[in-house]
Amino acid sequence: MSSKLKVLQVIPKLGYGGAETGCYDLAHYLYEQSVKSYIVTSGGPLLKYIDKKKVKLIRLPVQSKNPILIFINSIILIFIILFSGISIVHARSRAPAWACLIACKLTRRKFVTTFHGTYNFSSSIKKFYNSVMVKSDLIIAGSNFIFSHINENYSNYIKNNQKLLTIFRGINLDYFDSTKIKSDDESKLINEWKIDKTLSFYEKKIILFPGRLTSWKGHEMFIESLNIFKQKNPDKLFLAIILGSDQGRKIYKKKIQRLVEQYRLIQDIVFIDNFKNMPLAYKISDIITSCSIEPESFGRVAIEAQAMKKIIVASDIGGSKETVIDNKTGFLFKAGDAIALSDKLTHIFQLDETTLKSMGNEGRKNVINKFNVDKMCFSTYSEYKKLIS
Repeated sequence: MSSKLKVLQVIPKLGYGGAETGCYDLAHYLYEQSVKSYIVTSGGPLLKYIDKKKVKLIRLPVQSKNPILIFINSIILIFIILFSGISIVHARSRAPAWACLIACKLTRRKFVTTFHGTYNFSSSIKKFYNSVMVKSDLIIAGSNFIFSHINENYSNYIKNNQKLLTIFRGINLDYFDSTKIKSDDESKLINEWKIDKTLSFYEKKIILFPGRLTSWKGHEMFIESLNIFKQKNPDKLFLAIILGSDQGRKIYKKKIQRLVEQYRLIQDIVFIDNFKNMPLAYKISDIITSCSIEPESFGRVAIEAQAMKKIIVASDIGGSKETVIDNKTGFLFKAGDAIALSDKLTHIFQLDETTLKSMGNEGRKNVINKFNVDKMCFSTYSEYKKLIS
């Protein structure tokens, strides 16, 4: 069957997010299973890493929400499906999903969607727009949190002949592996970011906060918690690195920078706009934080940190509740509570080396068992075969 199976994934843009890397990983995995693999996308930085011998790449403006363009995309997709003999179309976002739905209905092909986020809806029209993600033959939720969200908000759109299941996202464990990081690269980054590493781990800790600069990620609460921590623990030294692009949110970035100045934390907090080698950023850090005040659909930072054997401190909402084993592979704190986060940091600063190392090892085991990319790809491929048979 696999030699005859042809899968077309459609995604707005191939960046470095969870949906995009999942699409990329699955596309190459399918080739290894003798499945002909196709991706339709508008572009993105991840394109240059696609092996063109393994994956057929087609450029279309599928990122557009313009109804006319969506309809035109659906017509083009029909031709691609028929010409290439596509068996399954897998959409990973709403706008391209509408084009895929039309194309699959007219060509009678199997349609799969992955529900990657909660998708805000403030009106019935927006909710209907979102509902395209549950109009497929197979609906994949990226976490149990998303599975529950779908059932709570979109159950009236789901018919009995449709299948809804959870397939956890996975990360590449060869890429997120602390043993693969060269000491020279560590030294170079430490110098580049002007980090003082003359003090030992127990004298000064590096706290990393990765994620794009947007209010729901919790940067203001994070900065407030560091202010509380410093006041309560004047003898504990730290350097916090806020790593992420503002993506055009200049006003928000200035707001949190002013907050740093207000709390007199200029010497304790640095901002790094962009950095693509995340394993290296994790490696030079001691504590990783995920401070979202709204639920993360999955929470990739928590998984990556555990894979790198680092201590993760995450909000107790959304996907983090599934990915972090509290007090074993990391710590959960009450979302939006700066004091709670400060208390967790205080606790971590007091832990001995043996405990920290043990938690790091347990974190990597957790990711290997539940969240590795091979397991994600195998589960998705298995569902494809069931869908066709």
